[in-house]
Amino acid sequence: MKQFFFLLSLMVCVAAQAQTFTLRSNELGGQATNRQFFSGFGCHGDNVSPQLSWTDAPAGTQAFAVTMYDKDAPTGSGFWHWVVFNIPANVLELKSGAGDASKGLLPAGAIQSVTDFGKPGYGGPCPPPGTPHQYLITVYALKNKLNLDASASPAFVGFNLHFNMLAEASIVMYGQQ
Repeated sequence: MKQFFFLLSLMVCVAAQAQTFTLRSNELGGQATNRQFFSGFGCHGDNVSPQLSWTDAPAGTQAFAVTMYDKDAPTGSGFWHWVVFNIPANVLELKSGAGDASKGLLPAGAIQSVTDFGKPGYGGPCPPPGTPHQYLITVYALKNKLNLDASASPAFVGFNLHFNMLAEASIVMYGQQ
């Protein structure tokens, strides 16, 4: 019986020390700013992807992916604003503006694939006037790099993320015109 309680106590201590995979941003405070908003379709933002960082990825992580999705878009299927995958496992941050391929801020090997804007890279919020939209930004810890290229659709990337995911962490950014 003593061994049982010792093992139970040990398991509780180990569980209490386990860290949670967490996503943060030094730029986001819950609301999208003009800096993140899209420039086009009636929106007048700077279209700069936010700084993101993550901690406590699970053991065995071989790569990361980041997505930004608007479930409130009036499309019937939401809207993918950013899809980047094969971020090396030793990279724990994307700098502000990394979604613009011309700036060269993504780590070597990372791939930005097509979004619902029809091209790779970050496309900021641009909701229609009225109700605020929720933009779900998620980082995925992956057990393998994805065998995909920049032409992969967001749905196909999502399918592959689902089957390679060890953990995910998200934050929500709200945007309204």
